[in-house]
Amino acid sequence: MKASTLATITAAVLVGGLAGCTNRTKAPFDQGVCYSVALPEGGEKTAPKFNVLARDQPQIEFCAARLEAMRMQFLRLGGSQRDVVGSYQGQFIFIDRGGVYFAKTLEGSRFFALARTGDGRLAVPGTIERNIYPEPATAPAAAPAAN
Repeated sequence: MKASTLATITAAVLVGGLAGCTNRTKAPFDQGVCYSVALPEGGEKTAPKFNVLARDQPQIEFCAARLEAMRMQFLRLGGSQRDVVGSYQGQFIFIDRGGVYFAKTLEGSRFFALARTGDGRLAVPGTIERNIYPEPATAPAAAPAAN
């Protein structure tokens, strides 16, 4: 019984290890370069195309802002693509109506980075405080009597 359990666990570890060896798309690691990523159409097996959007970007958030500006510009021109993918220094950036997400690979899990505010702007989660317990309304102070 112990040998079969050990064999089952070993097989599961090997299968899990091989699943991690699949080819994953990685972003280019060019210092300070922000890319817009053109993904292949539905059934195509081609690699994504990386187009330089901006150079000398100091942080990934600046690249995300550039991608958001590009997305808004395309929508103003009549485009219908609401989701944008970009990359910056080896990380992918995903922008959709919910906000901005970062990931190490195109197919990997995404980390929530920037949220949309009520008016559509992007902000770091937790920086916008909502007053969930409004102060009770009080009567205004009486004006001083005039002499």
